[in-house]
Amino acid sequence: MAHYKKTEKSQGLFLTVNLYEQLIPGTYEYTLSRLINNKLDLSIFDRKYNNDYTGAAAIEPRILLKIILYCYSLGVISSRKIAKMCQSNMVAKALAEDTEPHYTTISNFVSKMSGEIEKIFSEVLLVCSGMGLIGGKMFAIDGCRLPSNASKEWSGTKEELKEKYERIKNISMEIIEKHHKNDLIGEDESDRKKLERMEKKAKRILDFLETHNEKRGARGEVIQSNITDNESGKIKGPHGVIQGYDGLAVTDSKNQIIVAAGAYGSVAEGQYFGQMLEWK
Repeated sequence: MAHYKKTEKSQGLFLTVNLYEQLIPGTYEYTLSRLINNKLDLSIFDRKYNNDYTGAAAIEPRILLKIILYCYSLGVISSRKIAKMCQSNMVAKALAEDTEPHYTTISNFVSKMSGEIEKIFSEVLLVCSGMGLIGGKMFAIDGCRLPSNASKEWSGTKEELKEKYERIKNISMEIIEKHHKNDLIGEDESDRKKLERMEKKAKRILDFLETHNEKRGARGEVIQSNITDNESGKIKGPHGVIQGYDGLAVTDSKNQIIVAAGAYGSVAEGQYFGQMLEWK
């Protein structure tokens, strides 16, 4: 008769974990940590912190930068998910040096420090250049379609937006006439709310038309603007037309180092190639 060793599924364990040892030499996360900790001057972030004598101590920018870039490399771009990674993913926990930043801390860092992060990117290129990783002889450009937080409903040339404005005003007038005709002003709640929505839309369009010039493309032709996000554009992607950006990256041929990146509201990639290489 067989005799097997008993196991205990509910047994708890106390394991000794050295966070530094989780970053294995030769991996992306190890290189990222070494680069940010030892090679970059991050004092540019200090001016945004004013808590020498008041307030709680802040999580260091280098730590936030490490965990954000690591999570981005895995396709994790939500601040909430990045915060969760710092609790459950051992590599992210090691990069975070056992801190657990709140998702609002991560979100605020990304939104308020974008200019500083962009300058740090330039420093990274200088480090790569100093190590001989950039050849500087041949470059390639490619892009991917990125949707923006804007609706196609709010796109159009100035002429098209004027027509939309007139249509909305006509609908508003029809609602008002209906009220007068049926003597229901102030009593029909659904019509009143619809009228308010129409008036808000009309005002939004009118404000935009009064404060923005006609948007033009690379060849000087008139192209559609967008009231919500005027930097974005209507872009044809594999799943249809989206309101968004073409995310472009320029790489050096020697080691495929990304030397420039940006997001543009057009798929005419060639027109941006020169300006993206101005860092040289």
